[in-house]
Amino acid sequence: MSDEEHHFESKADAGASKTYPQQAGTIRKSGYIVIKNRPCKVVEVSTSKTGKHGHAKCHFVAIDIFNGKKLEDIVPSSHNCDVPHVTRTDYQLIDISEDGFVSLLTENGNTKDDLKLPTDDSLLTQIKDGFGEGKDLVVTVMSSMGEEQICALKDIGPK
Repeated sequence: MSDEEHHFESKADAGASKTYPQQAGTIRKSGYIVIKNRPCKVVEVSTSKTGKHGHAKCHFVAIDIFNGKKLEDIVPSSHNCDVPHVTRTDYQLIDISEDGFVSLLTENGNTKDDLKLPTDDSLLTQIKDGFGEGKDLVVTVMSSMGEEQICALKDIGPK
């Protein structure tokens, strides 16, 4: 064969896909879908009947789960759409730094310091006020397609 050596670039992820395929006709309201490479939550689905030529089409109206922008897409119902893997994880809030980053405690006792405070104003004030009052706060972090953001807050009582 060949005497050349092959060099492969090593990547740091486990090879798990950020999305999985699902038939467009089976995606329902409040499900997730990828539109324009953004993970979105479906708020409206309408299906048109098949015309003289071609397929029934699904019209998706969805909201980006990280920035809240409304996106739309029309896909033939027999075709596959990308659906993002969306995970929610709870972390205990340890500290808020001056530059807007939070320090979180993971389940195994390590700290996670790479997350910014949320851009949603009401959630932001809830977190800052609760932390300022010395409450024990647990934040829910939603992660999908390599992005993470704080999406919810729970008060588990005073320290």
